[in-house]
Amino acid sequence: MLDQLYFKVATISDLPAMQNVGTQLFDLPIKINRAKEFLNDPRHHLILAYYKKEIIAMASAFHYIHPDKNPSLFINEVGVIETYQNMGIGRKITAYLCEYAKQLDCHEAWVATEHSNVAARKTYYAVGGIEDKDPIVVFNFDLDKNQSS
Repeated sequence: MLDQLYFKVATISDLPAMQNVGTQLFDLPIKINRAKEFLNDPRHHLILAYYKKEIIAMASAFHYIHPDKNPSLFINEVGVIETYQNMGIGRKITAYLCEYAKQLDCHEAWVATEHSNVAARKTYYAVGGIEDKDPIVVFNFDLDKNQSS
């Protein structure tokens, strides 16, 4: 069915298509200035899945280095437009992103999701992900609020 599906690393030229898909795929409307900043940053990566001329999925990530570690890829978000879910596109775009990470000399990729997000967990298992048995605790810091010591 999806014989015209292809994946590509996003560039500024994809910005109009990203705006067109908007909140069907992204959490919020595209902010042009932030999108340009993201796309121009060599450590940020956005893979887009196009079907014909329309974006139907995306996977965003950034790679990072540390003085004592090899480069790693943090997969921030994987999304597929609802109409195209359950067709293996999330699995394919995640696999594409992981292969791309090898070109960046990344030695591992990782992603976090909620335990209750069964669809995401199935996707990551299908790509070869191994669920960490030691649960993590996530702390959020609201930097817009005044914090008391």
